[in-house]
Amino acid sequence: MQIISEFSTEAAQSPVVLSPPERTGDEERLLKEMLTSGWIAPAGPMIAAFEKAAQRATTFPHVAAVASGTAALHLACRLVGLRPGDQVWTSTLTYIATISPAVQMGARPVFLDVDPASWTLDPDLLTDTLAHAARRGRLPRAVISVDLYGQCADMPALREACDRWGVSLIADCAESLGATAHGRQAGRGAHLAAFSFNGNKIVTCGGGGALASEDVALVDHARFLAAQARERAAHYQHETTGYSYGLPSPCAAIGLAQLPHLAARITHRRAVFAAYRDGLANIPGVSFMPEPAWSRGTRWLTALLLPPGKRETVRKALMEAGVECRPIWKPMHLQPVFRRAPCIGGEVAAGLFRDGLCLPSGLMPPDGQDRVIATIRAVLER
Repeated sequence: MQIISEFSTEAAQSPVVLSPPERTGDEERLLKEMLTSGWIAPAGPMIAAFEKAAQRATTFPHVAAVASGTAALHLACRLVGLRPGDQVWTSTLTYIATISPAVQMGARPVFLDVDPASWTLDPDLLTDTLAHAARRGRLPRAVISVDLYGQCADMPALREACDRWGVSLIADCAESLGATAHGRQAGRGAHLAAFSFNGNKIVTCGGGGALASEDVALVDHARFLAAQARERAAHYQHETTGYSYGLPSPCAAIGLAQLPHLAARITHRRAVFAAYRDGLANIPGVSFMPEPAWSRGTRWLTALLLPPGKRETVRKALMEAGVECRPIWKPMHLQPVFRRAPCIGGEVAAGLFRDGLCLPSGLMPPDGQDRVIATIRAVLER
């Protein structure tokens, strides 16, 4: 995996990477099995096996493997009937891939602030804003909820708000595989849920994604669109256009080796978070991403808030020490590309970006986490 950042990899100590891909030891065996089978394209037994494993991991009854989490979101927008000029609402605190497919389809984005108790889309704000939009006759085509750093959004509350007005709810679960909300796996309760298996995720295919739903017709149609919308015929017959969004079998083989290790990796990442919490305890102004009582996150990335004005000082010190770290997502309403897009609220998300930092959370050198903690303490205790 290529890591694009400014942190030093030439320090005397081993670099500490934000979220490196992990191997299980089964990848080579499954890749050899895939090659022996002759199925290398985005079809065949390895794809079917990966989809079944993803069904078990997500508890969704229907899952389509696709080329990326972004592709899954694009397909979801197509499946809910998104048309040019439609509005799509989403959390402002997210990565741009959440909204890019909708914008590229001609939709108009509207961003909403997050709940400080979860850092995810504020259900009360969504409820009030939908009611106001309904009175004006300007409801969105879809709402895209965002799970952040392994923390689920409050899906039952969001679904209730959307159902009242007949608005489709898409869950961006790219960062939350294995997390739960109200006792259910990430994304459950949404009409469609998109997952990512990118190289930095807790489970990776090297690249890849999945689209999940309780509606078999939606997932079947997603597979059809992902295979260039080819009709059943001896020749190439097309009644609509589709995409080359299939997951290649080599990627599926890698993912199939990874998925059985999801629970252990969640346990490890939560332990990493606990060590940060204990190691940085009692430093004034330091706090961590909250975990509401109704949820159990994966802590895919440990995210913390630093005292006002200290984020960049800490970030640069970590980078100089060979520690990769990254500010919390810059809110979409602050991105130049969306400078004209409406945002409802935004102050909470802006504050989290101003003071927030993500720390290395995966495999580290033996002294890696101690080095991170010592560097932060040295800066803040001067």
